[in-house]
Amino acid sequence: MEEYKKTRLDDSLAILIFSQFTLLNSNRVFCTPMSVLFTPLRLGSTTISNRIGMSALTRNRSSGTVPNDLMLEYYVQRAKGGAGLIVSEGILITRQGTEWPAAPGIWDKSHIDGWKKITDAVHEAGGKMYAQLAHGGRANHPHAPEQIAAGVPVYAPSAISARGGKFRFIPREPGYAVPTEIPDPTVLIAQFKQAALNAKEAGFDGVELHGANGYLVHQFLDSTANHRTDKWGGSVENRTRFALEILKELVEVWGPDVALKISPTGGYNDMGMPLQDTIDTFGHLLREVNEMNLAYVTLVRYHPFFDVEFDGKKRATQHDVIETFAPFLTNTSVFVNAGITPTEAEELVGSGKAAGVFLGLNWITHPDLGRRIKAGKELDNVIDFQHLHGAEGVDPALGYTDYKEAIY
Repeated sequence: MEEYKKTRLDDSLAILIFSQFTLLNSNRVFCTPMSVLFTPLRLGSTTISNRIGMSALTRNRSSGTVPNDLMLEYYVQRAKGGAGLIVSEGILITRQGTEWPAAPGIWDKSHIDGWKKITDAVHEAGGKMYAQLAHGGRANHPHAPEQIAAGVPVYAPSAISARGGKFRFIPREPGYAVPTEIPDPTVLIAQFKQAALNAKEAGFDGVELHGANGYLVHQFLDSTANHRTDKWGGSVENRTRFALEILKELVEVWGPDVALKISPTGGYNDMGMPLQDTIDTFGHLLREVNEMNLAYVTLVRYHPFFDVEFDGKKRATQHDVIETFAPFLTNTSVFVNAGITPTEAEELVGSGKAAGVFLGLNWITHPDLGRRIKAGKELDNVIDFQHLHGAEGVDPALGYTDYKEAIY
């Protein structure tokens, strides 16, 4: 287990590895029957059946970058298992932004067709599904296979590498490299818009912009990663411009069925600003977002598992993201993510602090998680860390679709 923790995790998975953190220390978690969590909620033009979402979890099971039938089985299991809303694993908008091998894309017809099979099956199972649109930015590596195939540099807001990083699939496991400054951010904004169009053709119910955990959008927001002197950097208004311009394009395509995920405490992928800068930056972002009438905003809260240490100091900026940022979102549903237990989820929703929650680890280990929580059943499946991201030459179903299902 300790050795596993030393291995660099994917962002969405790393965040959600601790979404039921007690499972790392115990084989069994017991739930009591929940009520308020199982009330419907209107998100944009979609009504979800309950407040327990399945957050984005990168699992590295696609065929190259194309979604496949095994992924279909995985998502359908969880749609049948009671997820109110499934958010796809991070879907790459371009090959150039692909961090990991066997991560799916949405930039060509083969991707659209692969995802359409999945969304059709999820809908047939009674589920709803958003596509999380992502780009790794400086979290990519120039020696990664998909990056080499792209034939273009690793892009970031500024030519500043993140500290840390560990690429288990590259010889000698190098850390992050110095990226190339993006010459024209509008090119990437256009790629996000095209991805949104492709996601609509693929049958998703909406899109979530990945603005968290040290990936491209977050890099523009963070003053430690963005040192630009043009209109895309410097002031709060300039650093938030990239995210806001993308969201405007997504809304043009999807109307109200657009969401945003942010992690204001930073930490992961060498992110994190002083507290006042954090409040000023994300406060301005959310004031603007609140006027866009998005379906929801997910606030990823602080968790020590995600607080990376550099030079003997923790990287994250600890503060209560719900208390600090939820007041900015008077027109938008707030979801909370990171370290949420079923009991705490009931309290957050019941008290009105959140409209819903996103869980992760327990959706990996319990395909029927929603049904278990509703029935008050124990959460006793243990995660298969060895096959979390799959492995070459090993049955990809291991640790993916082979967890026992109790209540269908």
